[in-house]
Amino acid sequence: MTDPSAPPLNAAPPFDLSPDLQATLDGADEYARLELYPLAARMDAEEWWPAEAFAKLGQNGYLGTTVPQAYGGAGADLFTSGLVLQAISRWNHALGLAWVAHDNLCVNNIYRNANEEQRRRYLPGLCSGRHVGALGLTEPGAGSDALGSMRTTARRQGDHYLLNGSKLYITNGPVADVLLVYAKTAPERGPQGISAFIVERGFEGFRVAQKLTKMGFRGSQTAELAFTDCKVPAANLVGVENGGVAVVMSGLDLERAMIAPLCLGIAERALELALDYARTREQFGKKIAQFQMVQSRLADMYVAVETMRTFTYRVLAAANHLEVGGGGRGRIHALTAASVLYAADTMNRVLSDAVQIHGGSGYIWETEVNRLYRAIKLLEIGAGTSEVRKLIISGELIGRL
Repeated sequence: MTDPSAPPLNAAPPFDLSPDLQATLDGADEYARLELYPLAARMDAEEWWPAEAFAKLGQNGYLGTTVPQAYGGAGADLFTSGLVLQAISRWNHALGLAWVAHDNLCVNNIYRNANEEQRRRYLPGLCSGRHVGALGLTEPGAGSDALGSMRTTARRQGDHYLLNGSKLYITNGPVADVLLVYAKTAPERGPQGISAFIVERGFEGFRVAQKLTKMGFRGSQTAELAFTDCKVPAANLVGVENGGVAVVMSGLDLERAMIAPLCLGIAERALELALDYARTREQFGKKIAQFQMVQSRLADMYVAVETMRTFTYRVLAAANHLEVGGGGRGRIHALTAASVLYAADTMNRVLSDAVQIHGGSGYIWETEVNRLYRAIKLLEIGAGTSEVRKLIISGELIGRL
């Protein structure tokens, strides 16, 4: 007879994954190791974009993770999405960045905020990987003040809006087919006058102004986008006019929660590389893993990765059911900022130790650990800098006094 007080068979021990979630992580890890890892070196060396990768991700159920199956998605939750990103980032962090810009910033935001007609029109192509998605928020000169400094405008003209302005540092910008773009429909109202639009690559007046070459995450395509009387059908307004700030803020909290598993995946791979190198590299007649100072660094890296994992999973779980428009304030606002602040800072220390253990080889551009090391700074800058993250956390703490 079953003990009614016993935990469910699929229950996880505290701070661990359930068997089903572990299987999801393991399956995504195997796929990324076999299919995406072989692309990583060329992506970094040539800023190359593997155009077929997204279609294959879609075919294998790794796109549209948070979108119901009725629209072509996997019907999973944000936590599961974070596990997929963690696994991809272990083996190809550049594709991990492209994936999260597509699946979280674009696809999940459209699903959460669009109307039924918009969902049925755009989500199936995005979930299958036939179309690549992107988010257009940051602008030249705006930096962390993305809302207050926004200059892109959208003016209603009959059954269209005319968008004018530019967006900068847009991940997937050069290859995106569908973009969620923010513009001011009532500039005099500041952030309360922002609206969200779905823009297609082929819309008149839209162009990729320039492709940007980066220090890290090379191969993940980044661009400046230009809008010159870009004609966007009024039917492509997401939500209500001047209601875009709610879309932005809840999306930013989810984005921050999702950047943490990207950091985690990179840090996990760095620890694995450092361990492998320490076990095989010989100096003074013995493996460097036998030296206590190397052992100390490896121990520090292990503790850092494990604490990063625990905090990442905790915040993903907290953000799992964030209501539409519910971000940008309160406990979840502080938690997501804290999660990415800690993950990015900790990943920095892990990668620094990994390069140190590799010695001179870690300083060589072509090595994998060097490729990982060049990626760390972006994650201390993107989705709000570390300084902005601290302001968010302290603001929520002070507000509760």
